[in-house]
Amino acid sequence: MIELCPVGRAATPDEVGTVGALLMGSDGGFITGSDFLMDGGVTASYWFGELAPR
Repeated sequence: MIELCPVGRAATPDEVGTVGALLMGSDGGFITGSDFLMDGGVTASYWFGELAPR
């Protein structure tokens, strides 16, 4: 499933940490009550793309 998604791979720890740093840093000071999908497009592909059940 991951290989078929748009990014084609899982996130690295550094990529996940970058989002955490954004949310906890001054640049993310106005972000509240949000969900961040960090799945490389797997969810979108599953519902709307090549991975969508037909």
